Amino acid sequence: MTTPVIRALRKNYPKSHITVLAKPWVVPVYETNPHVNEVMVYENAGRHKMGWGTLRLAKDIRTRKFDLAVLMQNAFEAALLTFLAGVPERLGYNTDGRTLLLNPAVKMDPALKKGHLIDYYIAILTSVGLGADGRELDLHLNSQDKEWAKEFIAENGLNGYGRPVLGINPGATGGTAKRWFPERYAELAKCLARKYDTRVIIFGGPADHDLGERICFTAPGTCVNMAGKTSLSRAFALIGTCDLFVTNDSGLMHAAAALDVNQVAVIGSTDFMATAPVNQNSIMVREKVHCSPCLKKDCPTDHRCMDRISVGKVMDACDLLLNREGVHA
Repeated sequence: MTTPVIRALRKNYPKSHITVLAKPWVVPVYETNPHVNEVMVYENAGRHKMGWGTLRLAKDIRTRKFDLAVLMQNAFEAALLTFLAGVPERLGYNTDGRTLLLNPAVKMDPALKKGHLIDYYIAILTSVGLGADGRELDLHLNSQDKEWAKEFIAENGLNGYGRPVLGINPGATGGTAKRWFPERYAELAKCLARKYDTRVIIFGGPADHDLGERICFTAPGTCVNMAGKTSLSRAFALIGTCDLFVTNDSGLMHAAAALDVNQVAVIGSTDFMATAPVNQNSIMVREKVHCSPCLKKDCPTDHRCMDRISVGKVMDACDLLLNREGVHA
């Protein structure tokens, strides 16, 4: 959701050298972006670990002699780093006690907190007179990963004869409250596999592998568990092959939106106004309950925001998107 800001920076400063500072796991989001000249890795578990590593990172930033830092994080550390690095212009919101470290400091408009995060990020630029360049997300795949994904689909017999390529993403970082139940993902996978004569790819990171195995066990013969078996860039490429992607509110949901993949997003505890997928061919499935959005990591009661979402309701959304694409059961 930060990529529209990067594109806007390129439009405002077409001849600039744009560097993105990113933690290792998120580098694939930026390394193929045509508006980015360089990705600087924030080695938060090694060389730049908090403490002396913070000063080391500030020194590494200083050596590059940047003219402007745009801080999309609200963290105090982000402002402190760029201040210690001597970046003359440090643009960001005046939250978290950072005002004196910023130049200029953007006054937070409370209305922004009620809208989408994309608009929240873009307003950092527009608040100081810089132009925006649309709200579309950027995610660019490299040719090697695209070729790998194509071969994977073919080798596993997941395409051909009009069969759609289907994916599910049953995990989500930050606790269990954002997750629809594994047994319902398993039942959905069985319904999809049976109706569309195919198998379903399970997506996720290493922490989701066991979750994927549980779904495979509950829905025998219907899934291919790729959770934790690919790099992030290959996961992006594999999502790009999908005719339909079913997901919880997660980073991969936004990747699918950036790749303009048909998707059904199952939303529970999170603020859908802030993090909804922005592509037009997305359907959000959610239940209006008084306690949502709670933004909690784990539900302290009966998880009703997810419990009231039936397999049938999600399946109906899947069918709607697949029928738009002319896929026939």
